[in-house]
Amino acid sequence: MTTVAMSPDARVTQGRVILSEWIKLRSLRSTLFALLAAVVLTVGLGVLITGLRANDFNQNGPPGPHFDATLVSLRGIYLSQLPVGVLGVLVITGEYATGMIRATLAAVPRRLPVLWAKALVFAVVVFVVGGIASLLAFVGGQAMLSGAGIHVGLGSPGAARAVLGGALYLTVVGLLGVGLGFLIRNTAGAIATLFGLLLVLPAIANALPSSLYNDVFRYLPMIAGTQAMTTVRDPSLLTPWRGIGVFALYAVVAIGAGAVGLQRRDA
Repeated sequence: MTTVAMSPDARVTQGRVILSEWIKLRSLRSTLFALLAAVVLTVGLGVLITGLRANDFNQNGPPGPHFDATLVSLRGIYLSQLPVGVLGVLVITGEYATGMIRATLAAVPRRLPVLWAKALVFAVVVFVVGGIASLLAFVGGQAMLSGAGIHVGLGSPGAARAVLGGALYLTVVGLLGVGLGFLIRNTAGAIATLFGLLLVLPAIANALPSSLYNDVFRYLPMIAGTQAMTTVRDPSLLTPWRGIGVFALYAVVAIGAGAVGLQRRDA
């Protein structure tokens, strides 16, 4: 019997798995479309909303002391989170739908390196794109507000952190989608669950008695996470860093559950 020795260069390493996932991600047409949509929504809506607010202030007078000029320019992120979250789901469920996941796991039989690689590559791409979009939305929005004399700069208290918070928020949304994709393995089911967590839970919380509402509402995924984009503190909600931390825990739980499912279930 002849034994074939495997060359050291043929070993499966985490670095090579990461490179493979990067090639897959950038070769998907949905990646370009989803990220482009996220940038257009973040910047376009941010500039549009701040322009409308600036026009209103010019006609009716300056805003009150609780007006958050930075958050207004980042409002587009509330909508751009949708294509980012959907893309996070699709990069996982797309492989399950086509059966490509079997080839992937055959090449990486330990399985978990695939999850870590997908999550890392996706997080880095979304953070970079989200950071650029957040900065452009901030700059464009403040240009609109400058006519009303209520604009702020990156050096203003909390402004740079809020712009960074916009990128972090989009990144966590995407990772939540990745985790749900591995956990549920069905595109429609994972997207419905993602939107339910982000958009439906706040509506349900509004129906709670006031004694429960204040304790529950602040910890909901979107409510907690978006505090990272604020510069004017609402004492009834979490602080920016605590809020994004709570939101990140949702993503960690989803990815952890997805990792367990990846290990225990057949592809």
